[in-house]
Amino acid sequence: MNCDTPDSTPSNSSHSSDPHATDPAFAAAPRPGVLPLEAVAVDLPPTALTTALPVAEHSERSDAVRNRQLLLDAAEELVREFGADGVTMDAVAKRAGVGKGTVFRRFGNRAGLMLALLDQSEQKLQAAFMFGPPPLGPGAPPLQRLIAYGRARLAGIEVEGEMRRAADESGRYASAPYNISKTHVSLLLRQLDMNGDIALTADTLLAILDAGLVLHQLRVLGYRPEQIADHWENVVRALVAPAQ
Repeated sequence: MNCDTPDSTPSNSSHSSDPHATDPAFAAAPRPGVLPLEAVAVDLPPTALTTALPVAEHSERSDAVRNRQLLLDAAEELVREFGADGVTMDAVAKRAGVGKGTVFRRFGNRAGLMLALLDQSEQKLQAAFMFGPPPLGPGAPPLQRLIAYGRARLAGIEVEGEMRRAADESGRYASAPYNISKTHVSLLLRQLDMNGDIALTADTLLAILDAGLVLHQLRVLGYRPEQIADHWENVVRALVAPAQ
């Protein structure tokens, strides 16, 4: 058990649930809260930012964004090197070169830090399958994209699994990240002219990629990553074969 305590009083923070996350129409639309900022282009007058935001305040907010990213990068390095158990607020602070209180102010507690890491990981994958090159991104046939999606998620599954275990997350299946993945898989299944309950089929496929299950398969049952990835492809091909 990690018993980190801040060297100053931490601010209260929570991972709020999204009341619209289970609405398919809402989940299907790109949302600023979960898409990477670079994926959103907005034309503004040249003076818009400077008029709306004083230079000092804009600089302060830019520094806050950079500092937050610095902390997330430090935490991700620690997860890769030592696993989730090696990630304490003190260790992140030392790796990032800041005071421990700064980490608590940014994320509230260790679970909040892990949830932020998961959000960042999900945003990277979302950007790849929405805007990246094929076969994961647009431009490839739906079957190739569906297979590539599973392989891409499995490629980072050990780090993801460590973070999910440490985050002690609840309400995952009603969360925006899960429902964006579900919407993506559902869209590809429809493009493949699948019959039956598409949403239920998408849940079934995503269960194969569940980080906790895959870690058990790797670490306890002794499967190799490529075996699990090949199994994903075999299941997808067998599932869609009647529709082809």
